[in-house]
Amino acid sequence: MKRIIFYAIVSIFSLNFACGQSLPEVTLDQAWKAKIKALAPEKATFPAKKKNILVFSLHTGFNHWVIPHTEEMIKIIGETSGAFTVIGSKDIAEFEAKNLKKYDAVILNNTCSKPDHRNLFWDKLKEDTSKDSVTLMKKAQELEGNLLSYVEKGGGLMVLHGGVTTQNNSWDFSRLLGASFDYHPVQQAFQVRLEDPNHPLVQAFPSEGFNHIDEPYFYKNAYAELDFKPLLYFNNAEIKSQRKGQELTEGKTYVAWIRAEGKGKVMYISPSHNAQSFENPDLLQFYLDGMQYVVGDVECDETPIKK
Repeated sequence: MKRIIFYAIVSIFSLNFACGQSLPEVTLDQAWKAKIKALAPEKATFPAKKKNILVFSLHTGFNHWVIPHTEEMIKIIGETSGAFTVIGSKDIAEFEAKNLKKYDAVILNNTCSKPDHRNLFWDKLKEDTSKDSVTLMKKAQELEGNLLSYVEKGGGLMVLHGGVTTQNNSWDFSRLLGASFDYHPVQQAFQVRLEDPNHPLVQAFPSEGFNHIDEPYFYKNAYAELDFKPLLYFNNAEIKSQRKGQELTEGKTYVAWIRAEGKGKVMYISPSHNAQSFENPDLLQFYLDGMQYVVGDVECDETPIKK
């Protein structure tokens, strides 16, 4: 009960402060870590053996200030629940096939690539000026292929917020994830709603969903195929400052979804651009349940809405 009251106070303060504007950066200190640990789930929702997860936090493009907070949050909920051992890294060598085998799932934490190629691996590899661009691009494609194969063979993949741009011009990556990034309006408060309140992966939230301050993402490429099971969405008509000439006044845009790929599991979660969001214990529970999903601990409906 105290946790619920605490979060309600935080939510009211945040909404009053930041309706339609960016939230201030939060200092990542022991006090903030202690706050998240106090709000984190004390045990896993679904029965499971302890698994290993890589949270990969390299960015070459836009630097989301929440990156270190998100990595710390994932480590905290993994440790507090006892469900996961979480390893953090920014080394693209982790995507060598032999290294991916060490993990039950990979989390791409706001791994934004540069706008020119929208290829995170290329961005990093081209720092090596001793090799020609053909060789470097071939290696970048190899690392992407390793990730695709890893999921196909049973590995888990969770992509967070700006991580959708990791390989944003790759159709294969877009198909794997279920979308590519198109654009986002300004940060604003909006209602995140549940596609199916009875789905086990959204059991953390109240049936009416929750109010949230974030960048409402819009998508392109594979998103049009709707080859995923949606979990959360917002109503397009409620989103302010959409791209001129492309305003959506009807329908919905999805905020989180899941999909099966071969023997593996994939999940995309857009919330959040802000560390303040992690002070919502319901969202922490959602993250933990999602981590359990991508490592194969959860039996649930994955039927794509296109079907």
